[in-house]
Amino acid sequence: MVNSGYRKARDLPGVIPVFPLDGALLLPGAVLPLQIFEPRYLNMVDDAMSGDRIIGMIQTRGEGDRRRPGLAQVGCAGRITSYSETGDGKYLIALSGLCRFRVIAEVEVPTPYRQVQADFARFEVDLQAADETEAFERVGFLNLLRRYLDHRGLGVEWDAVNAAPAPALVNSLCMALPFDPQEKQALLEAPDLEGRREVLTALLEIDSAWPTADDDDAPRPLQ
Repeated sequence: MVNSGYRKARDLPGVIPVFPLDGALLLPGAVLPLQIFEPRYLNMVDDAMSGDRIIGMIQTRGEGDRRRPGLAQVGCAGRITSYSETGDGKYLIALSGLCRFRVIAEVEVPTPYRQVQADFARFEVDLQAADETEAFERVGFLNLLRRYLDHRGLGVEWDAVNAAPAPALVNSLCMALPFDPQEKQALLEAPDLEGRREVLTALLEIDSAWPTADDDDAPRPLQ
């Protein structure tokens, strides 16, 4: 479904607050729950709630100091669609993914949280409805997913997996599975849903092929 009110890249703000959080992936059309407790990000949510409710999720590049690391070139903007406060001063929010963006530049601002000039034009396709009838070789993919989960000792609700439309299934797995930050970034930067599915499939295949810690006699992958 097209995000109401945001049909073109120009509809989105040119400057957005960003929440750098490695390993947390937000994708267009998906929902990311977050627990906010750090004061600068509580401030960010307050300001977003009084405005357009948009926050950009982004990973870091592992450079710069600990409190202000370098930002990845591509993130994903989401709109706060659920908000509640806890008794100990935390916020529980849900971000609904709108559109990916490229960081043009970081903006010098007096706020304790960071803000960037964001270019959404390259990713305008994210604002269009996903084709839920897209060809998808589901049986082979689910067999691969089962091998990956068994290899990792993980489980899923298979009834939900089997019933999920292809776009929702691919996006939810990309966000929920324990890939490392670089792999999450590769999933984010895939050009479209089909490209994301191809990256996801490759990651599942690679991980499933590696021996586990219990495979003492198996050869280890080259580093």
